[in-house]
Amino acid sequence: MVHQRVRLGILTVAHQARRVEFGFLRTALGLTAGNLSQHLSVLEKAGLVEIEKGYEGKRARTWLSLTPAGERALRDEVTQLKRLIHQIEHGSSAPEA
Repeated sequence: MVHQRVRLGILTVAHQARRVEFGFLRTALGLTAGNLSQHLSVLEKAGLVEIEKGYEGKRARTWLSLTPAGERALRDEVTQLKRLIHQIEHGSSAPEA
């Protein structure tokens, strides 16, 4: 689930920001609001992000943050990507155990 490009981007930005506002995330990833909402729903159902709705002044806002499971999933994905890069750089065709 995490290896999908947009979801990996969401988790990465959320990891860096600790708490990120929906509009900022939409702009940073170059997504439509509907597309971002769909990806967030998938990640929330999987328990990887937590969604918080509230107000900033009179404007409704949505924030998200990673759950501990989201942190683990991101860390695991980065580990897998590093292995893949190592295999490519060193010409290994068989994955390491």
